[in-house]
Amino acid sequence: MSPRFILKATPVLLSALLLAACSKPAPPEEPVRAVKLMTVGAGSIQSSLEFSADVRARVESRLGFRVGGKVVRRAVDLGQTVKAGQVIAQLDPQDYKLAADAARAQVAAAQTNRDLAAADYKRYKELRDQNFISGAELERRDTALKAAQAQLEQAQAQLNSQGNQAGYTTLVADVSGVVTAVTAEVGQVVAAGTPVVQIAQDGPRDVVFSVPEDKVAMIKTGSKVEVRVWASKTVVEGTVREVAASADPVTRTFTVKVALDGKDALPLGTTVSVVPKSLDRGAVQVIKLPTTALLKSGAGSSVWVLDTASMTVKSQPVVVATADGNDAVITQGLTPGMQVVVAGVHVLSPGQKVTVYQPKGAVAPVASAPAAMDSVAPAAAASATVAK
Repeated sequence: MSPRFILKATPVLLSALLLAACSKPAPPEEPVRAVKLMTVGAGSIQSSLEFSADVRARVESRLGFRVGGKVVRRAVDLGQTVKAGQVIAQLDPQDYKLAADAARAQVAAAQTNRDLAAADYKRYKELRDQNFISGAELERRDTALKAAQAQLEQAQAQLNSQGNQAGYTTLVADVSGVVTAVTAEVGQVVAAGTPVVQIAQDGPRDVVFSVPEDKVAMIKTGSKVEVRVWASKTVVEGTVREVAASADPVTRTFTVKVALDGKDALPLGTTVSVVPKSLDRGAVQVIKLPTTALLKSGAGSSVWVLDTASMTVKSQPVVVATADGNDAVITQGLTPGMQVVVAGVHVLSPGQKVTVYQPKGAVAPVASAPAAMDSVAPAAAASATVAK
């Protein structure tokens, strides 16, 4: 080989070597990941709708004075038991006593005027019998007597009214029960009718709770409710007595009152939870997946479904209706028999090859859900939250 040829070939060889050095290395093959699978099936909902409630008296009376005035005495305290006729509070009665004295003086004046008119009538009647006066004059005396009698009756009625007003300055309990609220203190000036205390009457008691508007239609008067006492784990049965006709303006929920049997009377204010049997969804067949299988996808959720022929995964959009414990209730997107990835969903990509993860000692590579129908009840699909 001549030197001239070597000099000419050297730049070509150097360029080839530089191009070979700058070229990108071949990308490594994507690893085949092992995934946990679950065969989609249908099962029943295990959780139930449970509402927080408390025990209240069926009748609670807000007692107030029938007249206004300054409170000078309050004889009961919060939580105290009272009997019918017991004094609860007292207003300053001085002004009402003075008004009663004034009415009593008006009665005395009217009584004197009536007696004077009666004496005049008697005297003029004797004169008329002797024809000393005309009949018209006697009629005027009769009219004056009737007017005086009417004024006397009016004064007596005013005296009775003022006497009642003075009596209304003492507030007494008209029923037996427990004081559940005190809204006025000594020295406070209250208007007529302003509540001073609230008394929970002795007798039947209710369990009161609130339900959202999407559940109130399923709770009917007369339906049964399971009442669970939070402190003692006691369980009693109640009956729905009343369902509010309108929603609370603040919470937009409907108040439901449950009547308890007399033998199951619970202390006032007891914290309980209620489980309406009309909302029991144990017989509803639904498709459920562990929450670990869900992947956020745009505005919704999706899962990875295994293609057993190619052992690859593909994304499948699903619609989640509600939760059942740690499981999600699926209403659309899946059918029984599909195999869904339930762990490691965030590291997969569409079309990626996978293998079935087999724990030590595993016999079957796929976990199966209970076999059942693939229908989803509308009640489960409409539910938004489930309390366990």
